Amino acid sequence: MNLSDLAPEYIRAISPYQPGKPISELAREMGMDERTIIKLASNENPLGTSPLALEAMTRALGEVALYPDGSGFELKAALSKCYGVTSGQIVLGNGSNDVLELAARVFLKPGASAVYSQHAFAVYPLVTQAVGASGIAVRAIKYGHDLDAMLDAVTPETRIVFIANPNNPTGTLLAASALLRFLERVSSDVLVVLDEAYNEYLPGTIKADSIAWLKRFPNLLITRTFSKAYGMAGIRVGFGLAHPDVSGLMNRVRQPFNVNSIGLAGAVAALEDVEFVKRTYALNQAGMLQITTGLRQLGIEYIPSYGNFLSFRLPKSNVRAINESLLRQGVIVRPIGIYEMPEHLRVTVGLESENQKFLKSLETAIGESA
Repeated sequence: MNLSDLAPEYIRAISPYQPGKPISELAREMGMDERTIIKLASNENPLGTSPLALEAMTRALGEVALYPDGSGFELKAALSKCYGVTSGQIVLGNGSNDVLELAARVFLKPGASAVYSQHAFAVYPLVTQAVGASGIAVRAIKYGHDLDAMLDAVTPETRIVFIANPNNPTGTLLAASALLRFLERVSSDVLVVLDEAYNEYLPGTIKADSIAWLKRFPNLLITRTFSKAYGMAGIRVGFGLAHPDVSGLMNRVRQPFNVNSIGLAGAVAALEDVEFVKRTYALNQAGMLQITTGLRQLGIEYIPSYGNFLSFRLPKSNVRAINESLLRQGVIVRPIGIYEMPEHLRVTVGLESENQKFLKSLETAIGESA
């Protein structure tokens, strides 16, 4: 007997998540110097890591022989102070992906279902399938969530609705009023997971006051991450905010050391680094303008984005050739065919020089494919 036959069919049917191509991999494949390659594929922070976080993580290296604080006391205290919640409302994760998986493990099972949007984050169907539940993908409107249709898709078996705001990979944004209306209408026995991984890239004037909604909606779970604006993608720290009943259940299945001691120290310090987040936001605003201006000059259609990335459309027959040309020129972007967007590539907003290299390389690639 093949041992794989012992695994549930829904596990064997999973297509693993494919991350962006690492710089080292492209260098090996192409025989290139890593220093000549730019990676604009994984929505990482081009400024690097919060300096305060780096200092704290460096100091924490001296204690790596010891297990981390399994309760994450100091980080929970810092998050409580920052967001005005109690420590009992917080779930820590190995990145926000971990928090999404914890929610699925607690609230989904075979026979249950989760609702999410077409073109939304690939982890939603993955965590749903991993526990044997059914996924209901609702057709998007202009690459964004159709909340009315998602509400209609909820069945008596639905236990979770996943909403990404801003959405990855499309960058679309739902208005706060639309989100609030959805929360008011959805059944109270359905957990609404509001994924706000890119919240720090939003202007304050259009941010939803989602954390305040926790007092009204005990079926709301908000997930956020230190991977993007704080530049800690390699350390893997995320968190969820919810009613204590929800977070309490999630903490029952959470591994006690799912966030390492270096990550805990870095995240506490990162929350204090307001200046770094301001710089990150300003750089992203300028870079987004630079890229969208360049794409318009090239006559390329794109989806207006509220994240730190942009998805742009090419002739379907040219996407692969253009992506391969970009790789040969040392520019890594992200094909997003797995999101039912075979005509699009996604580019992360980088430094001014990186954005310029991308635009110049894209122009060359388009010329080669003509």
